[in-house]
Amino acid sequence: MQLRNIVSDMWHDPGQFLAFVWSGWTTTWPTELLGLIWIAWLISWVVASFWSGRTEKHAMSWQARAYSIPIFAGGILFTPWIAHLVGEKQVLHFGSGGTYVLAGLTLGGISFTWWARIHLGRFWSNAITRKEGHRVIDTGPYGLVRHPIYTGLIGAILATGIAVGTVTAILGAVLISLGMALKARIEESFLTEELGAEAYEPYCRRVPMLVPFLPHR
Repeated sequence: MQLRNIVSDMWHDPGQFLAFVWSGWTTTWPTELLGLIWIAWLISWVVASFWSGRTEKHAMSWQARAYSIPIFAGGILFTPWIAHLVGEKQVLHFGSGGTYVLAGLTLGGISFTWWARIHLGRFWSNAITRKEGHRVIDTGPYGLVRHPIYTGLIGAILATGIAVGTVTAILGAVLISLGMALKARIEESFLTEELGAEAYEPYCRRVPMLVPFLPHR
């Protein structure tokens, strides 16, 4: 009944739609800080997407794109207005101090992605691809984990989901994280094939995939 009333109000009053879009955890400080961090990251990431080398090959199969399903589903659940739409309340409460700590962890994860992207340079791509002149990068953040961009994003999204504290946000963060981990696995297979097992597998034996200092293959 509540969902029907919300939809009806938005249909008859466009102002209600705007209020709905800007509702949820992004309108209440300090969780609003989390939204600002993600908006700044997204804008800078999109702008920097023009700084990339020429792509020689894409991973085009359905299996290579399967990771997008949990990321898309998680992204929908994670949006701030979903909890408002279903009338959901927080199940985790950390207070302002705890939220600032989690915002700091979010910013740390975001910063880790930028360190990795700058270090990767023209070899970066949002999709699973092989760039012109592609080779194994095993220095900087890539000496800690093989996929530091995914590591940073997973850490940041989980910290944000916990800070928001709703079931939908936490579930969305988990789904996005699983999608990122699946994408890393798919990328591993693609790079092993494209760069050669003799080049990529020794790197895999030296450096863990996503979590620094954990045992790895």
